[in-house]
Amino acid sequence: MGLSAPASARARADMEERPCPVAVPEGTTCGYLLVPERRDAYQSDTIKVGYAIRKVASPAGEPVVFMSGGPGSASIPLTEMITSIAPDRDVVVIEQRGGRWSEPRLECPEIVDGVLKDLAPPTAVTASPSPSPMPITATPAPAPNGAIGLAARTCKARLTVDLRGYRTQEIAADVVELRRSLGYDKWTLFGVSYSTRVMLLAAAMDPDGAKSLVLDSYLPERSQWYDEAMAALRATLDRLGVTARFDLAVKNINAAPVTLATRDPLTRRRVMVRLTGDDVATLLAESFADPEALPILPALVDGLAGGHTDLLQPLVDGAGGALTSHEWGLYYAVQCQDEAPANTFADRRLFTADNDATVCAEWRLPASGEEGAITQAPVLILAGQYDPTTPSAAASRATENLPGARFQEFAGVGHGVFLGSECGRRTITAFLADPAAPAPCDAAAAPRALIDPASVHFTGAAYTAAGAPWVLAPLGAFALLSLLQLAGGALTVRRDGLLTLLAGITGVVFCAIAAWSVLSVDDEVAFAVGIPPLIFWTSALAVVSTGLSVVAAFRERAPGVLILPAATGLVFTAWLVGWVL
Repeated sequence: MGLSAPASARARADMEERPCPVAVPEGTTCGYLLVPERRDAYQSDTIKVGYAIRKVASPAGEPVVFMSGGPGSASIPLTEMITSIAPDRDVVVIEQRGGRWSEPRLECPEIVDGVLKDLAPPTAVTASPSPSPMPITATPAPAPNGAIGLAARTCKARLTVDLRGYRTQEIAADVVELRRSLGYDKWTLFGVSYSTRVMLLAAAMDPDGAKSLVLDSYLPERSQWYDEAMAALRATLDRLGVTARFDLAVKNINAAPVTLATRDPLTRRRVMVRLTGDDVATLLAESFADPEALPILPALVDGLAGGHTDLLQPLVDGAGGALTSHEWGLYYAVQCQDEAPANTFADRRLFTADNDATVCAEWRLPASGEEGAITQAPVLILAGQYDPTTPSAAASRATENLPGARFQEFAGVGHGVFLGSECGRRTITAFLADPAAPAPCDAAAAPRALIDPASVHFTGAAYTAAGAPWVLAPLGAFALLSLLQLAGGALTVRRDGLLTLLAGITGVVFCAIAAWSVLSVDDEVAFAVGIPPLIFWTSALAVVSTGLSVVAAFRERAPGVLILPAATGLVFTAWLVGWVL
């Protein structure tokens, strides 16, 4: 017998097992793929690319390999969702090199801190001594991207890796190498957003291993993503029918920026952020990727145009999660080599474009110079109707360059179709079984209705109450005392209890109508921007109830106990009219 290792041993020589870093479906194992940091460099360092694999006893077909987008988003936490799409196949989930569950991890907390510092409101400062007898104070705005520029330099100096190894071509080569190491002959490659480029390139590099591809929110090669960002956002707003109101909101907030409080996503400390209209446009653009935020966007834009800037609080709070969802070192390594060089950055109104241009200027990484990838394998391209990040129209046009591709748009969905559309997930499942199979559901049926601006009374009170229920204490006290007034007034109606009875009736009726209108709301996400208008129109009942309570309490020889409902009613009315409404 020879001394060479058996094929199975050789196949796994570049892999090592490890515990899964997050909760995964039963039967899932995790490991690292050991690869060169730069395949084009002699004696390059070895790095570890994380992956997870869920095997089934009798697979119905080829495995599915999935990678998340970003660049820099984690993949392994989505293992359970991918296995639900392909329950009868082996599922492999691969991280991006430099990602959260790979080694080294290219995290850049400095970037998060820099974003928050650049958004911080200007603070009063005292000028240096002058002949003037009084100190001079001013509130100068910080230099544009000053904190981001410093954060970029600090992060790059701290990272000890060769950033030239963290680009799309190397990430795609990791996918190809993982297939060979796992011993699969063929598999279906599944990418979303940025990773659609990775998977398409991997299929071109490894044509014998690509059975088919699923490209969700496809990002076509050679697109000028930054330069086209504002136009793509406006096209999406046109489809929503809110462009005019959006323009008004941006104009007004640019003229009078908004300052709001939120939490630092790294330290959880309270911080203040100052948003211009262009900053608000950036937050709105990013919100199309959130299935929970998308339904409220038409109402939100309408409310902002009407001056209700407190409605921005949900977006500001949600931005913290977005800031920590990427490994920014990896994100910028990829963007600065593969994406930024094709753009002019002439329009930097969106702070995502402004920040990225600043970081890439600081990092000075070489352009990758990659060409577009083509595959002959069957391809399913999914697009969301309301996706400004990877617009449906651009994905549809790009389909013409892929010989075996078919395109499907899904109504009422933003960025990341499989995350927000059950029909999208079912369509992928059907494609895995038969690439020629038609969609098993109606892609033109939106999974959730958009919130009609006319269906809400704009207020941030409901959103605040969801996070701090104690602010509803005045409502609870008013409801309780209204019930007591109703009962007490009924018992004493013949002894000057009529006013108390009427106060109780009107208070109880108001509370009942308010409760009914709240319970009748079809989608609770509407409370992020307001409350049912019926509460506004029937608030007069609460005012009448309070007035009756005050008259009852201060009439001649009135029992002293009636002061309590009168005082509670006054507090509640001030709370209702002055804050809620």
